[in-house]
Amino acid sequence: MDELINNLLKKYKTNCPFELSRALGIHIRFMNLGAVTKGLYYRKLRRRFIVIHNELPLEWQRFVCAHELGHDRLHKGINRFFLEESSYFSPGKLERQANLFALKLLSANSLPDQDESLNSYYLRIGIPPEVRFYTQD
Repeated sequence: MDELINNLLKKYKTNCPFELSRALGIHIRFMNLGAVTKGLYYRKLRRRFIVIHNELPLEWQRFVCAHELGHDRLHKGINRFFLEESSYFSPGKLERQANLFALKLLSANSLPDQDESLNSYYLRIGIPPEVRFYTQD
């Protein structure tokens, strides 16, 4: 996963998931996805789509885009839904991998300052602090 992310950063010179998705030919759409779905990734007729819940705060839209980009890069051919953590669905291996991909991509080229808490670090680089719950096994 680290090599995959490093190759994306090197080739496209950005860790912005929106820019990377567009550069990779993935169509991004925003729409109301209801109360529990934050985003989804799907393929249709060899076209790839990321759909992001349009009522999410900007930092969540960015994280969801990175998460769904993770599905595109790591889980080719599998359609996925990113469900609210309070749903009754336990995040499986593929979801944890996509979350870790998103976290690594968004934190690329940035390290926590000495004695900086994880929450402060996430806030500084624009990652929702709740993300730590999404990446745990």
